[in-house]
Amino acid sequence: MKLLTPELRIALLANNLAARDADHVPVVKLFVPWSNATWLLTEMEPDGRCFGLCDLGLGEPELGYVSVEELESIRGPAGLTVERDLYWHTEKPLSVWTTLARQHRRITKPD
Repeated sequence: MKLLTPELRIALLANNLAARDADHVPVVKLFVPWSNATWLLTEMEPDGRCFGLCDLGLGEPELGYVSVEELESIRGPAGLTVERDLYWHTEKPLSVWTTLARQHRRITKPD
C-alpha cells in the first residue's frame, strides 16, 4: 500500500515550500501495527524524505527525516507493513506534539 495519497504528498510538499521556521500542523500519522513506532509528518522534500516527529518506541522521540520509500519497504511479522492512520486528524502544531512526546517519552495525544 502506498502510504501517501497524492493529496497528502501535495500538502507535505507545500509545507516544505513554506517558511522553514513555520510550526506546521502534522499532515499524516504513520505507525507500525506490531510495535510502538509512530511518525507524525509535516513536510516532504522533492526526493521523498519527510520531516516530522519520529518515535521508534524506544523512549526517545525526536524531530528528524525519514524516507517514505524505506517505510513502505518494511515488512513485519506475517507480512505486516507500516500503515497510515486513516482516521487521524489534528489541529495542533508540531511543537505541541513534540513537547508532549518529550515529556512522556512517546507520542501522546494533546488534550
